[in-house]
Amino acid sequence: MVNGKKYAMTIKPRPLNSIFAAWKIQAPKEWNTSGDLCSGLAISDRITIDDTDYNPLIKCNCNFQNYTICCITALYNVVGPIPPQLWTLTYLTNLNLAQNYITGSLSPAVGNLTRMEWLTFGINALSGPFPKEIGLLTKLKSLGVGVNNFSGSIQAEIGNCTKLLKIYMGNYGLRGEIPLSFANLVLLEDIATMFYCRKILGTSLTGPIPSSFSNLISLRELSIGDIPNGGSLKFIKDMKSLSILVLRNSNLTGTIPSNIAEYTSLQQVDLSFIKLHGPIPASLFSLSKLTHLFLGNNTLNGSLPTQKSKTLSNIDVSYNDLSGSLPSWVSLPNLKLNLVANNFTLKSLDKRGLLGLKCLQKNFPCNRGKGIYSDFFINCGGPQIRSVTVKAFEKENEDLGSASSTVSYVQKWAVSSVGLFAGSSNNMWVINSLDSEIFQSARHSSSSLRYYGLGLENGGYTVTLQFAEIDILGTNSWRGLGTRRFNIYVQGRLVVRDFDICKTSGDTTVQAVMKEYKANVSENYLEIHHFWAGKGSFTVPVLGTFGPLISAVSAKPDFTPTVGNRPPTKEKHKTGIVVGAIVGLGLLGIFAGAGMFIIRKSRKRYTDDEELLSMDVKPYTFAYSELKTATQDFNPSDKLGEGGFGSVYKGNLKGGREIAVKVLSAGSRQGKGQFVAEIVAISAVLHRNLVKLYGCCYEGDYRLLVYEYLPNGSLDQALFGGDRILHLDWSTRFEICMGVSRGLAYLHEEASVRIVHRDVKASNILLDSKLLPKVSDFGLAKLYDDTKTHISTRVAGTIGYLAPEYAMRGHLTEKTDVYAFGIVALELVSGRKNSDVNLGNEKKYLLEWAWNLHENSHEVELIDHELTEFNMEEVKRVIGIALLCTYSSHSLRPPMSKVVAMLSGTLRLVR
Repeated sequence: MVNGKKYAMTIKPRPLNSIFAAWKIQAPKEWNTSGDLCSGLAISDRITIDDTDYNPLIKCNCNFQNYTICCITALYNVVGPIPPQLWTLTYLTNLNLAQNYITGSLSPAVGNLTRMEWLTFGINALSGPFPKEIGLLTKLKSLGVGVNNFSGSIQAEIGNCTKLLKIYMGNYGLRGEIPLSFANLVLLEDIATMFYCRKILGTSLTGPIPSSFSNLISLRELSIGDIPNGGSLKFIKDMKSLSILVLRNSNLTGTIPSNIAEYTSLQQVDLSFIKLHGPIPASLFSLSKLTHLFLGNNTLNGSLPTQKSKTLSNIDVSYNDLSGSLPSWVSLPNLKLNLVANNFTLKSLDKRGLLGLKCLQKNFPCNRGKGIYSDFFINCGGPQIRSVTVKAFEKENEDLGSASSTVSYVQKWAVSSVGLFAGSSNNMWVINSLDSEIFQSARHSSSSLRYYGLGLENGGYTVTLQFAEIDILGTNSWRGLGTRRFNIYVQGRLVVRDFDICKTSGDTTVQAVMKEYKANVSENYLEIHHFWAGKGSFTVPVLGTFGPLISAVSAKPDFTPTVGNRPPTKEKHKTGIVVGAIVGLGLLGIFAGAGMFIIRKSRKRYTDDEELLSMDVKPYTFAYSELKTATQDFNPSDKLGEGGFGSVYKGNLKGGREIAVKVLSAGSRQGKGQFVAEIVAISAVLHRNLVKLYGCCYEGDYRLLVYEYLPNGSLDQALFGGDRILHLDWSTRFEICMGVSRGLAYLHEEASVRIVHRDVKASNILLDSKLLPKVSDFGLAKLYDDTKTHISTRVAGTIGYLAPEYAMRGHLTEKTDVYAFGIVALELVSGRKNSDVNLGNEKKYLLEWAWNLHENSHEVELIDHELTEFNMEEVKRVIGIALLCTYSSHSLRPPMSKVVAMLSGTLRLVR
């Protein structure tokens, strides 16, 4: 966002156009960039200064005293260094360059902009020293520098900006001590109206926190973390206007202020992982606005307060020295509570809903001194997995929320999670990936995530941790600037500091990362701790993208176990077992005759399924009755659509999982064995951009497939639907294009079973809750066509997407899908279907029109008029690739792997 002022004269557009040219962006036609900038829509009352529908936006206020304010806002998808012309616009009051991919250094010439009031460079790739000339901007009210790669320390001159209301400094690269001059950042005039939203956010600084910070008595929000020497907590003693206080992992010492009852505005408090000691004041739990309280990993003692306010619903006091009986409020419904690793006196826990907490008190007493297990396998955040490995990965899909713990039903393992996604309106504790069975889900915590092995036989173990970064993907845009970093501890030993899944995988796409560590168990329990120290980004690609993320945890012995690895049998059950055995023998004779009859009646069915039973690998199978119930007897109101392979219905399984059930049409007449073999092959094809196949049903003549449910429907609905509920901006469309290309490249060149889709089209591209594209219906054509050659006897495709050689001669290769992808790419750019009889002859067929525009260098006319902002270089790149994919000669079309490379910019587009 760029704002400028002028004195009753026409603002010359030349410097601004130079800036746009350097960044390769264009002002929309609605703005006068050849004459007076402050004209037309720039002075329209219906366009606000923060309108995000234009890129860039020029906004003028011609009624402000004797001069005019000119604004340029919302510069999205900018790539490259800052043009020097920017520093000549000395009347600027507002500069917002957030969420771009700006590289290079921040010039000391920024000090020229002395009228600047609102300044942010957040979420970019700026590097080099942070200029001290920022201190010349004495009118600054807001400063944002987070998510960059600055070096050195923050300059003391920032203390000259005494009108600052907000400072954002998270993950900006700077190190060093907090300048003492920070204490000068107190607004001296009009505090009641201008200081109400004052905020300081920052991490990775070096302490101590200056005692002069206590001067900031009007502070409303304070969030500082990852400080190795924070000093004393006393500096907050007079900050009674605070509503948010976060000082986690700041190595502070002290006690909770005794006058905490006077901090009546507090809503969220996180004082975890510091060095608090002493008792918890009862008045802290009684604050009327407090909703979240995190005091874990300190040395607090005493007991929990007997009363708490109704608003306080998220409490973490784990890993302290608390003792005594638990107050009655711990059993209240909808309370998120973590009491792990204390010394509480536990009575009647079953009645209070805290079953298993005894196992998680200090020293983890469950089965201590009598190891009964020798391994554990946990599918973090997901259901049980039985089909991939010899050992089952047990389910771990409880809703842990912001503060909670749970113990497996046989007390074999446990999990503890704490942390709040501050400022996020969409807290996600389990993230679905569905890339492969083990990465179907992941456990996500914003602060601290611990897994425990309980009752283990003592000895050496190999701990295996499996990760996949499914939120932050490397792209040449601001969305690829996010980093997730956390520490990993095994048995209290730091094994990895600042672990970065993306960096470790060495790939920009979703890749699995497996890490193995040795651990010694000497007291029958094993602890694996994932801890967010405060590093990494907070808001890229979306708010709340930080903290530990893990897909699976397991431990196997490095010795020959002597235990049975089974839960213990209680003494009182032994008599019942003996009696049951005797009664069972008596009943055996009764059931023998009936059993023989059933066997004879079923022999034919077993003979028919002999091939199926002999298979080594089988897909997960659903009972027809289960799917019938899930879809409400295939209720027409739950029908999602119908295609050449059958109808699709939305369903809900008993566990709450949403599914899509495809009822295959009568064209599929394969035997069970052949059908299951094909499903096994399809199930093995797993990728982020392919719809996940959960399993199937093959009872009698029924053939049904069960897929993951994608809530945002298909791409054709989003682009061409009458209501167009979804608004797909250019950035989203480009990411959809990238995702589809990656999915097809995987099918053609990377999957264990190479598959030609045969029917790539917009309706076979589905969108998940985050608009991630997933190709559907791949591999289904083989269920209907037994031909083994490249010459298909039946063309399985859709008019408008069919490659010429396939439509006319039935010649099928991977290049058939490449052609169809090119059509989809053109639809993404234009926002229209590949053919429209309502348009004139020139525009009726999209591909023909695109080629005509290209040959006359008028590609810009192809762009969807609903795209008010876009990256012209990206648009032209997509159009060029789409035309390359749709060459009439299949030999001239690129393979999908090269399409991916050209879209990402790593391979130059050559025609």
